[in-house]
Amino acid sequence: MDSVLLFILGVLIILVGLALSIGLHEVGHLVPAKLFGVKVTQYMIGFGKTLFSFKRGETEYGFKAIPLGGYISMIGMFPPGKDGTAGRNATTGFMQSMAQDARVASMETVAVGEEERTFYKLPVWKRIIIMFGGPFMNLLIGVLLFGVLLMGFGTPQASTTVGTVSQCVLPSTSARQTCQSGDPEGPAAAAGLQPGDTIMSIDGTPITAWAQSTGIIRQSVDRPLTVVVKRDGAERTLTITPRANTVAKTDASGAVLKDSSGTVLTQSVGFVGIGTVQELVPQPVTSVLPAVGAQTGAVVGVIIHLPQRMVDVWNAAFGSGERDPNGPISVVGIGRAAGELTALNGVPVVDKVYTMIGMLASLNIALFVFNLIPLLPLDGGHIAGALWEGIRRTWAKLFKKRDPGPVDMAKLMPLTFAVVIVLGGMSVLLVYADIVKPVNLFG
Repeated sequence: MDSVLLFILGVLIILVGLALSIGLHEVGHLVPAKLFGVKVTQYMIGFGKTLFSFKRGETEYGFKAIPLGGYISMIGMFPPGKDGTAGRNATTGFMQSMAQDARVASMETVAVGEEERTFYKLPVWKRIIIMFGGPFMNLLIGVLLFGVLLMGFGTPQASTTVGTVSQCVLPSTSARQTCQSGDPEGPAAAAGLQPGDTIMSIDGTPITAWAQSTGIIRQSVDRPLTVVVKRDGAERTLTITPRANTVAKTDASGAVLKDSSGTVLTQSVGFVGIGTVQELVPQPVTSVLPAVGAQTGAVVGVIIHLPQRMVDVWNAAFGSGERDPNGPISVVGIGRAAGELTALNGVPVVDKVYTMIGMLASLNIALFVFNLIPLLPLDGGHIAGALWEGIRRTWAKLFKKRDPGPVDMAKLMPLTFAVVIVLGGMSVLLVYADIVKPVNLFG
C-alpha cells in the first residue's frame, strides 16, 4: 500500500510541477502584453470546461478541465480584411472560409474604442517580445533548476570508494550476469576487499580518482598489487593480482569500436572485479549554462528526427521492440516515470529528489524548444509571422514602396489546422505507447 501511495505522490509532484511550468509560461506572455497595453481577456491553465475562475480588472483568471496546456486571450490577434473590416461573411472555398472565420472571430473581440489595444497593431518588436516571453520563461525555469541540480546537489562522479565486489570473473562478452560453478574467483573478493572500502593507494601511488585505480589495474595482468584501503576508519593492506579479462575496445569518447564487418573489437586487460560508488560533486556556476545548452541540443536533435522517432514509437507500441529511453514521451509517460521513481525501494530520498528536479528541468527545456518551432499555433509561428512582417515593411521603406501592412496570419489557419491534427495524433500515439509499452528509465 505504501508503494501505491508513493507512486501517486510522484505523479502528483510532476503534475504540479508541469502546471506551474505552464502557468509561468503564460505569465511570460501576460506581463509584456499588459505592459504594452494589449487587452487580455483571459488567462487560463488547461483547456475545455472552466472549473474555477475569477476576474481582476478586465482579465478572467482560471483553471480548465484538461490540464495539458494553457493560454491567454488577447484581442485582435489577426488583422481585418483588406477593406479594413472583418471581411466577407461567406466564401466558396473551405480554406478561405477558415481564414475568414479566424478574422471574424478576432475582430469580434475588439469593442468600439479598443482598436488601438489590439495585438496585431503593436510594433513588430513588441509582438515578438510577447510571444517569446512564454518560451523564455521556460528557459529561465530550466536554468534555475539546472542550477539547483549542479550547484546544490552536484553531478554523479565515481568516488574512490568500492561499491560492488564481483565474486567471479565473467568476460564482458558473456551473456550471463551471475556466477556459476567453475567460474574463476574474482581477484578482489579473493583478496578480501569489501564494499565500502576506500582505496587509498596502489603500489605506493596515492589514489585520488577512480580512473587512476582502473588504469593501474588494467595494465597489471598477473602482477600482484599492494592495495591500501580504509575500512571502519583504519587502514588495511591487501594484495590483489588482476586476472586477464576480455573487454571491448573503445575510443576516447567511450564508444565501442568495430571492424569493417561490424564485429566488436576486443582486448585483454587486467580485471579485479570492483565497482565504484557514485557520489554527487557540486559544480561551479559556470557549469550551468553549458548543461542547459547540451540539453537544448538534445531536444533539438529529437525534434529534427521526430518523424523517425515516432515511427520507432509506433513499432515499439504495436510490436516487440523496446522504447528508446531518449525518445519522445507524453505527459502520461512522465507521470508514470515520476511515480515509479518515488515508489522505488532502497533509493535514498536525496537521489529521488535529484532525479525529479532533473525531470522538471529537462521538461522545461523541452517546452522552450518545442514552442519555438515556427508553426502556428505554437509561439514560434507568431514570432515567424512578426519577423516576416518586419522584413516586408523594412524592404518597402528602403525602396520607398507602399507599406504592405500587417501580415495576414489568418491565411495560415488551414496549415494551423493540419498542425493541430498532426500534434494531436502524435500525442495520442505517445499516450498509448506510454500505457502499453512505457519507457524503462529505472530498470
